Formats: sequence, C-alpha cells, structure tokens
Amino acid sequence: MAGAAIPAWNPARSAAGRVNPWAVVAIISLPTFMEVLDTSIANVSLDHIAGGLSVTLDQATWVLTSYLVANAVIIPLSGWLSDVIGRKRYFMISIVLFTLSSLMCGLAGDLTTLIIARVLQGIGGGGLAPVEQSILADTFPPNRRAMAFAAFAIVVVVGPVMGPTLGGFITDTFSWHWIFLINVPVGIAALALTHLFVDEPQAVRDDRAALLARGIRVDYVGILLVALGLGLLEYTLDRGDRDEWFASGTLVVTAIVSATSLIALVIWEVNHPSPVVDFRLMKSRNFSLTLLVMMTTGMILFGTTQLVPQMLQQVLGYTAFQSGMAMTIAGFATLAMVPFAGRLSTIVDVRWLLFGALLVQSYALWNMSHLTATIGFYDAAIARMYQAAALPFLFVPINAVAYIGLPQTKTAQASSLLNVARNLGGSIGISMSQTLLSGYRQVEQSVTVERLNPANPNYTDWLDRAAAALGLAPGSETLNGILYQQVQNQAAMLAFIDVFRTLMIVILIIAPTVFLMRAARADGAPSMGH
Repeated sequence: MAGAAIPAWNPARSAAGRVNPWAVVAIISLPTFMEVLDTSIANVSLDHIAGGLSVTLDQATWVLTSYLVANAVIIPLSGWLSDVIGRKRYFMISIVLFTLSSLMCGLAGDLTTLIIARVLQGIGGGGLAPVEQSILADTFPPNRRAMAFAAFAIVVVVGPVMGPTLGGFITDTFSWHWIFLINVPVGIAALALTHLFVDEPQAVRDDRAALLARGIRVDYVGILLVALGLGLLEYTLDRGDRDEWFASGTLVVTAIVSATSLIALVIWEVNHPSPVVDFRLMKSRNFSLTLLVMMTTGMILFGTTQLVPQMLQQVLGYTAFQSGMAMTIAGFATLAMVPFAGRLSTIVDVRWLLFGALLVQSYALWNMSHLTATIGFYDAAIARMYQAAALPFLFVPINAVAYIGLPQTKTAQASSLLNVARNLGGSIGISMSQTLLSGYRQVEQSVTVERLNPANPNYTDWLDRAAAALGLAPGSETLNGILYQQVQNQAAMLAFIDVFRTLMIVILIIAPTVFLMRAARADGAPSMGH
C-alpha cells in the first residue's frame, strides 16, 4: 500500500502441506457452512419446537437467543484460543463440540436441555469461521487470496439465505429434530477430512511453542469483559423488539452493563501485554475501515434476509417455504457473481469495487421500496436478486484486503475481529429493522386511518364498489372487516417500504468512507497511478 511496507507473505504457514490448497478450502468450508446455516435454519421451526416441547413461542425463542449469545462471546476469543491451543487442534475441537451438541439438540426432550445444547453449539460453531479465514489468509498468497475468499463468501452469504428454506423443508417433511441431526454426519466427515488433509505447519507450531515458552498469561479480566460486553449486547439486541426495549428494566440493565464492559474491554486490552482481543490491529486504517464495511455488509445481509421473507408472508400470504424459495432463487445470483468478484478483486482498486457494490445495494433497496402488495413471486425474487448479485463484491474484497499490511502471526486475531464485525452487524441489522418496522407500521396505520372518513370521495367510492362487488350492504360488519384487513395490509407494506428506504440511506452514508482506505488491490499491489 502507498507509503507503507507490506509484510511479505510466508508459505511456511500454509495449511495445505502436500495437498492442493483448493482441497483445503473445500474441507474447511464444509463445517463453516454447517455452522453459518445453523444461525438461521431454526428460525422457521420455532412454532414446531414450541409445540413439540409444550412451551410458548416466546420461551422457544431462547433456542435462537442462547445460540447467538454463545456465538457472540466465543468469536472474539477464537483468535487467542487458536494461538494457544493450536490452529488445527482448535478447529477440530470446535467441529467435535458443534457436532456433539447438534446431536444433543436433535435428541432434546425438553426446552432446558435444548437451550444448554444450543449454548454448546454456539461455542463450538463460533470458532469455525475465524479459523477458516485465518487458514485461507496463510495458505494463499495475496495474488490468489481473493479467489480463495470467494469460496468463503459462498459459505457466509448463501448459508443464511438457504437456512430458512432448508429448515422449512426439513421441518415440514420430517420433524424439527432433523434440522440439528443433519449436522452429525457432516460434522463427522469434516472432522475426518480435516485430520487427514489439513496440515498444521511447522511455523505455526513454532509460534505456539514460543508462546507457551514465554508462559501463558490468561487474560481473565478480558475474557470476562468480552462475555459481559458482547454477550449482553447480543441479548439486548435479540430481545429488544420483543420486550419493547427500554420499557423493560432487564434490558436497561443489560444495555448499561454491556456498554460499560465494552468501553472497559477496549481500554484494558489495548494496555494488556497478552490481550485476548488485539484491538491494536485497528491502528491500521485499512483494517479499521474493512471492519466498518464488514459490519455494514452484515447489517444489510442479515437485516434484509429476515425482512423480505417476513414481508412475503405477512403481506402477500406466502408460506415459509414459498418465501424461502424466493430467497433461494436470488441466491443463485450470488453464486454466479462470486468468481467475477474474486477475479476483479485482484485487478481493480478495491475502493471502487466496494463503493460500486454499496451503490448497487442502495439501488436494490430503492427498488424494493417501490414494491406493492400485489407483486408476484418472480417480482419478489428478482428484486432480491439485484441485492444478492452485489453481495460477493462486498464480502470477497473485504476479506481479501483486510489482511494486507498485517503480520501473518496476527491473522487469527484479525479473522476473529472480522467475524465479530459481521455477526454484530447482522444482529444490529435484524434488531434495527424489526424496531423500525414496528414504529413505521404504527405511523402508516395512523396516517391511513385518518384518510378513511366520509368526506373523502375515494373512501366512499371504494365502499360502494366493494359492497356492490361482494353483494353486501354499505356499512355492514363484514365490509368493515374487509376494510380493516386492507388497512392493516397496506400499512404493513408501507412500513416495509419505509425500512428499505432507511437502510438505503444508511448505506449511502457509509459508502464514501471506503475512499479513506489507502489505494491497493486485494493482491497487495498498489493501484494504477498510486
């Protein structure tokens, strides 16, 4: 990068060994895809889980919350754990824990057992994506790294999109138990393949040996602050819309403790000689900005992944499977664009690539804000397709360029922070979208109702035509019921449109910040003219 010395890539840290590096990509992506899928696969099965375990729907939501909280706590610690335990060993331990806890989830006969199993599943799954990113960054030189991260983009983008569809199909066809049990054979296969073909290079073992020789100083305070700060933040974001935010005394307490802990965490870790979360990496301007763009991307991906199916089900009356299919069709656009994103990341200034992708995202949301309550299935799928096609041009260059200028010994820590940004952005996106949706729905309903008065000729004309078409007397209870249903439906659609516009504005505000990055391509070479 201009004006800065870029640490040379060292092949001695490659996890490929004698194996083709692309075989390593396929092997380590398998358990990561399984974990990313599980962040969304259970959403559509909550009704079945509640019924099967004889609990309320609100109680069943702890199946989601417990996983997200455990995931949020372990991800920032995964870089340190990888360094201390050993990268390959920690990856395999994570696979074992995720697989066994998935089995425990599938066999759970009561809610308490299921929640405990989901916590363990979140702890096991949280280490998979950061370690995979670290392995990819060390295994591929900068000029090939973008294509490697293109494969990773398939995992993190397509997983959340396929989750609801796959979850709905499995639950309807078999039972909710199988959304967890399918992880078991995949986990066993991933464990065996990792053991046989993924190498723990001598350079990585030497780094760990040196760390152990110096004596491991466990940062207990840092671990506690991570658990309180990110765990309670995830809890607050997840429960906020359900519990009416700060109308709940519990959420007031969790928000205050979370904010205090996160501030204390940054101060403590920056001054600690052996931090569990290395915030000093954020001294790199590029890395800090990639975290911002990654958080924004997570917000867009997870926020809209929940909003669009919700709109299709609540306004258009789609089933969970039908709305999931609309999302899955759009996912093919993501798959089609991944190779192009990988290639362009090595030849185009990433600032322009990211800026263009963010503009396409804003256009996609602007287009969604012009949808109506009468759209068809393919209208919804195509609207989502615009957005899905741009996602690889965000994920691939972000992941590829984030490590430029950082020492290879810090790839594990950098990967954990990138995943924190993605997951935290996703939680913020979901929480913000649902809160805005509730508020906008109330506003739109009030505005719509104000227009329904006898002095409005459109109102009286609609009543007369509706009564004539249905053979009802004007002012009958049935006609009023139909009118009320239409008001609710239109208010809901307008609220979704308002949320799409708000997200579009957020993206347009963030987009110009990419030009604060130093000019470079994702292969580490300076851009033309710099």
